Amino acid sequence: MLFVIWDIERNTKSCRIAFNDNGQKEDSCDDGKSLKNTSSSQSYLHIPKFSKDDVGVYKCNHVYNGGNENYEINVTITVPPRLSSWLETKDNKMVAVCKAEGGNSAANISWSLSGIVSILEVKDRQGLFTVESRLELPEGMDTENLNCSIRHPSILGGQKTLALKPQKGYGPWLYILTVVVIIVFLAGVLFFAQKKLWRRCKLSESSPSKSPPTEDVEEVEPYASYVQR
Repeated sequence: MLFVIWDIERNTKSCRIAFNDNGQKEDSCDDGKSLKNTSSSQSYLHIPKFSKDDVGVYKCNHVYNGGNENYEINVTITVPPRLSSWLETKDNKMVAVCKAEGGNSAANISWSLSGIVSILEVKDRQGLFTVESRLELPEGMDTENLNCSIRHPSILGGQKTLALKPQKGYGPWLYILTVVVIIVFLAGVLFFAQKKLWRRCKLSESSPSKSPPTEDVEEVEPYASYVQR
């Protein structure tokens, strides 16, 4: 090997790493990347702590005694999304929702049944994608065999099928449960209040009647008269 040069083009920065037989080195990347050799003296570029900041185009120019080789490599990163699916009610209509959140690249979502579908795709500041697909269901539709398929490079086999889970969140059941709890609580309060009042009335009826109070009469001795002689 006479020399090897790596020209790296990334979204945030372009830099070069090079090395020749004379021991001269160049490293304008200054982020931990380095040139190393295998046990068979083959040169390779080592990237420690690979992250999304290392995504880009890597061009290698390798010159040796018998000639030279040039390579261009597109380096990407794949992040598996978090998958979820559920049924919910909106405007008195049943809606099936399938979601792939925080992935790279964006996932593709399809349904086992046709219908009115709306898709929302959002990219956050970290470059991760969230895709949400919503399928409006006809009234009275049986959802037992309804499912969605999510395709993404990180999924084994390239695709995963999700069955629709019960409604996400509390929905109207929370209000129904709240009303039932309030009714039961008020009924309990009323029951104990009536029971306490009944006991008081029972106690009042069973107590003996009191005789009217008697007045103390002061005995008056006969008037004694004295005659002075």
